[in-house]
Amino acid sequence: MTVLLARQGEANSMLVRQRVAQRERHGRVPVERRATTVTRATQPADDYAGLPSLPMATSATSATSATIGASTTTARTYRPAPRQRGADKPATARPGSMQGDTSALATRALESPFAARFAQQFAQMQLQRLRQMDYPLLLAVVGLLTLGLLMVYSASEFASPGDPGYWFQRQALWATLGLIALCITARVDYHQWRRFALPGVGICLALLLAVLFFGRTAYGAQRWLYIGVSIQPSELAKLALALYLAHWLTRKGDDVRSWLYGLLPFAALTGLSLALVLAQNDMGTSLVIAVMAFTVFYMAGARLAHLLAMLALGGGVYAIVAFGTSFRRARLDAFLHPLPPGCSAANSYQVCQGLISLGSGGLFGRGLGESVQKAGYLPNPFTDSIFAIVGEELGLVGCVALLALFATLAWRGYRAGRMAPDAFGASLACGITTWLVAQALINIGSVVDAIPFTGVPLPFVSFGGSSLITTLAAVGVLFNISRQRESKQ
Repeated sequence: MTVLLARQGEANSMLVRQRVAQRERHGRVPVERRATTVTRATQPADDYAGLPSLPMATSATSATSATIGASTTTARTYRPAPRQRGADKPATARPGSMQGDTSALATRALESPFAARFAQQFAQMQLQRLRQMDYPLLLAVVGLLTLGLLMVYSASEFASPGDPGYWFQRQALWATLGLIALCITARVDYHQWRRFALPGVGICLALLLAVLFFGRTAYGAQRWLYIGVSIQPSELAKLALALYLAHWLTRKGDDVRSWLYGLLPFAALTGLSLALVLAQNDMGTSLVIAVMAFTVFYMAGARLAHLLAMLALGGGVYAIVAFGTSFRRARLDAFLHPLPPGCSAANSYQVCQGLISLGSGGLFGRGLGESVQKAGYLPNPFTDSIFAIVGEELGLVGCVALLALFATLAWRGYRAGRMAPDAFGASLACGITTWLVAQALINIGSVVDAIPFTGVPLPFVSFGGSSLITTLAAVGVLFNISRQRESKQ
């Protein structure tokens, strides 16, 4: 029996040593050095309490086992597991782990010659893009937009009692949306817009027709359509028509000089657009569209005889419309007699007050925000008549600066068209620039009584959401054409 118990104790000790060695290999032995005594025929020490228990002697031989075990007890000291490197540091990915491999691959990729060349080429592309920016055009647009926001804030001070900044806040919102549209159209290749030329002009013609049935009337004109927000489809039609005419005339090529394939389709499309706008009692916008369309048609290579014939026909139609309605005859009379005593004539009251505003500004103006005419004397001081407030508050110097900004816009716009890489870009740049310049001249000419008064907004300056957003989007297309012109150079 004694021999059997001794062998069983040795077996227990061997099993304990095997388990200890296994824990050492896996690093699960406590770091502290401690002496562990293992007694044969007993359970292991507390450090190894997790090991499964071994078969013990029966109760009949327990006393003998205890006596023999006590006499043959030996103390064994086990070496602690080696201290792991970085045990007191944050855990990092092991070289063999997926995280470590990914980090190493990423580090090697960033340090590779390919990554360095890619970063250099990307930086050169960004620098080249900055060099290709048309900075004079950018300066003109930013200057006009800034001046417009300032003048809308000043001119609309008395337009909303209790909230002087109401109209300025709305204009700032439209300006933000317009700048977003400008950034989009400036980055998109202008050739991509050709696919939207026909759908765009079709939608705009449908909106112009819808205005005649569902539009809102204000100041004697039915121009606005309410579809959740109030929009003016005639403003959208300017950009859509400029895009479609550039696309269509470029595709026609030499057929533009043909009566059947050039003049007749052009006259039909342009005449339909002008008829829908004139039906809204908006002669000013129709004049802008007519000037833009004729200019693009001429730049596309149309015959001069065709242009003169259309000009004579269009002039006759406009004369009939102008003399055929009473309020337009009144505007012609105001153009001929702009300064009645005391501005007493109702038909010339707005023109008279606008001229008083311009004259009272002098050379340097009364000062920003110091206008007197905006306080109920001048109608529409922050929309159609805003140029008069510019003259009153900023004087002749401010008016000349405004004209210089528009002159810069015209110079850079026509230059972009002349240097465009293809005929479509040239026609589109010419149409957009002519639209903006013609509209500015019509507005300013109406205020200074150079032409009969007609209500069109001053681009970038007058209050109006549809006008401002559409205008800034069109300028973005000009930026794209100009950048591709620089790339070609």
